[in-house]
Amino acid sequence: MAPVAMFPLGSVLLPHTPLALRLFEPRYLTMLGRLLDDEDPQFGVVLIERGSEVGGEDQRSRIGTMARIVQVESAAEAMHVVAVGGERVEVTAWLDDDPYPRADVTTLAALEWDDALGPLLAEAEAIVRRVVARATLLGELTESVRWDAATELSDDPIESTWQLAAIAPLGDFDRQTLLHATTAGGLLRQIIDLTLEQDLVLGASGTADGPDED
Repeated sequence: MAPVAMFPLGSVLLPHTPLALRLFEPRYLTMLGRLLDDEDPQFGVVLIERGSEVGGEDQRSRIGTMARIVQVESAAEAMHVVAVGGERVEVTAWLDDDPYPRADVTTLAALEWDDALGPLLAEAEAIVRRVVARATLLGELTESVRWDAATELSDDPIESTWQLAAIAPLGDFDRQTLLHATTAGGLLRQIIDLTLEQDLVLGASGTADGPDED
């Protein structure tokens, strides 16, 4: 694969989920201009694990997601881009950031679905929706709750599994852990376990300041 344009972010992009960006830095406007010359414009997204991408010396995750551009709108001082997460990639080497971040990457194998996982998917969906609704009601974990509990999922089981991972009220380091999943069953179990851990946090938060009972 030829070198890929990369966009390090402070958040994780998961497959089959949307990404909205406001581009105003000259290097990323240059990147966008070049990408739009392609028939299928895509760029890679990786999590900044430590440091600041703007100031340099940032530490970037090795595993990321390709983002396919589906909409571009111009504004007075920026370009607004909507993309959708696609295949996962592993960065094998970072190249010079001039004129914008680029890397050599390899594509990771897509997760495979087994119909026997249907009950596990249903369980994960029920847990995620319940905990998101509870977190929203309590006003807790606001940074990790990015979606409404009633968000509609894809009919495709692999796509809906990744979408559940995005909807779950988790921090970005947990989402990055999910991005490393090697099986659909393993991903679903991790979604359940991490979401239930957040549910325990919510339970403790919801009772810590509650009234004493006789």
